[in-house]
Amino acid sequence: MGSVLTNSTNSFTRLRDPSARMHAYAAVLFLVSAGLFLALVEAGYRLGNLWVVAALVVVAAVAEQASVRLGSRHDAEVSISGLPLLFAAVLYGPLAAMVVYGASMIGDFRNGSNEPRLKWAVYTCVRSITGAVTGLVAVHVLRLTSSQLGAVFLATCLAALVSELLDLGFAALTYRLRGGLDARQVLGAIVPTAMASLPLCVPVVALLAYAAEQVSIWILPVFFLPALAAQRLFVLYQEQTELAEELSSVNARLEQANLSFATALVTTLDARDQYTAGHSAAVAIYAQDIAARMGLSETEQQLAHVAGLVHDIGKIGLPPGLLEKPGAYTLEERRSMERHSEIGERILAKVEDYSEIAAIVRHHHERFDGNGYPDGISGDAIPLISRIIAVADAYNAMTSDRPYREAMPTRVARLRLAQAVETQFDTSVVAAFEAILAGASESYRLGTRVDFQFDGQAQVLEPEAPVFTPEVLVPRVAVRSVSA
Repeated sequence: MGSVLTNSTNSFTRLRDPSARMHAYAAVLFLVSAGLFLALVEAGYRLGNLWVVAALVVVAAVAEQASVRLGSRHDAEVSISGLPLLFAAVLYGPLAAMVVYGASMIGDFRNGSNEPRLKWAVYTCVRSITGAVTGLVAVHVLRLTSSQLGAVFLATCLAALVSELLDLGFAALTYRLRGGLDARQVLGAIVPTAMASLPLCVPVVALLAYAAEQVSIWILPVFFLPALAAQRLFVLYQEQTELAEELSSVNARLEQANLSFATALVTTLDARDQYTAGHSAAVAIYAQDIAARMGLSETEQQLAHVAGLVHDIGKIGLPPGLLEKPGAYTLEERRSMERHSEIGERILAKVEDYSEIAAIVRHHHERFDGNGYPDGISGDAIPLISRIIAVADAYNAMTSDRPYREAMPTRVARLRLAQAVETQFDTSVVAAFEAILAGASESYRLGTRVDFQFDGQAQVLEPEAPVFTPEVLVPRVAVRSVSA
C-alpha cells in the first residue's frame, strides 16, 4: 500500500514539471489524432484527388515556413496556411483536411534536441485534430442545403469559425500546461487577430472551392501561387523594415556613445580647469543651434555639438600651471596656449570615427582672413563647423567671467562679433547666431540656463525596457508561437 502511494506521489510530482506535462500532453494528442484518423477511414471518408491534396500540403507547408511575424518583438506569426485547410475541408472532407493541416508542420521537424521535436509533435497533432473536426463540420453543413453556392459558403463560414475556436482553445490550453499566462491573457492577445481573418478568408475560400468544383481544379494555382508570393514579399518587406529600425537604433546608440566619450574627455579637463568644462558645454549648445539655424543636417548638427564639447580638449596637454594662471599670459605662454588646437587634434585623431572631429578641433582658431592659427588658412578652406565653433567660442568667452577680467554684457559681445565679420568670423555664421540671440532669453545669452551646465551634456540614453509579449499557439490564418 505504501509503495502504491509513493509511486502515485512521484507521478503527480513529475506532472507538476512543465516538461513532463508537455510530454504527457503530446502523447494524449497523438492518441486522439490517431484515433480520429482510424475512425474517419473506418467511416468511409477518403482523401479525394491525391494530386490536389499533395499540392495543398505543399502550399500549406511553404506558407507556414514563410509566416509573417506580428511585430519585431512578438513571438506570434501569421500565414495563409489556414486557406488550404478550409479548401480541403469543403472540397474533400475531414480526412483530407486532417492530412493537409497536420502535414503543414512538416517543415518544422528538426533533428537535435528534444524540445524542437516536442514542439513539432504538439503542433502536428493539434492541427490534425483541428483539420479533422473542421472537415466534419464542412461535410455535415453541405448536406443541409440544396443551393450549391449557398451550401459552400455556409460550410466554409462555419468550418472557419470552428477552426478558429479550436485553435484558440488549444493555444490557451498549451500555454497553460507550459506554465505560462492564464487562458484569458493568451486569448486577449490573439483573439483580435484571429477573428479579423474570418471576413477575409471565408469569401475567398468559398468562391475558390465552388469554382474548382464547377469550372476546373486548375484554378487553384491561379490563386495560391500569387498568395504565396504576396506573403513572401511581405516577409521580405518586414525584414527590411526591421533591419532599418535596428540600424537606426544602432546609429542612435553610436551617437550617444560619441557624446558620452566626449563628455568623459572633458571631465578629465574639468579636473584642471572648471571654466573650460563649463565653457565647452555652452559652446556645444551654441554650435548645434547655429548649425540648425543654417539648415545643416541632423548629422552635422550632432557633429557640431560633439566637436563643441571637445574643442578645447588639447588644453589637457599644456604645461602645468598655465591653465591655472590667474593673470594675463606672456608672449611665450600665449604661444604655448595656441598649441592646444594641435594637441587636441592629435588626441582625437587616435580615436576611431573621430577623424572629422579632430580636423574641426584643429581649425577652430583659424580666422576668416587667414591670420589665425595653427595653419593660417582662410575663407571656405576652414571647415564650416570650425567656423561655427569659432563664433560660439568667442561669444561665450566674452560673456563669461575670467580671473583677469569681468564678463562683457551680451549686447557688447554681440557688437564685437558683428565688427569682426569678414576678418575673424564668417559673416553667415555670425548672422545666424545673431538671429538666434535676438529672440533668445537672457539666460540663454549668458549661458546660465540649466541645460548649459556641463553635467547636462553627459546624459546617456537609458536602454529601452523590454516589452513582454505572451507566446501563443494559434496555427491558422491567425497566429502561432515561434517557440514551443
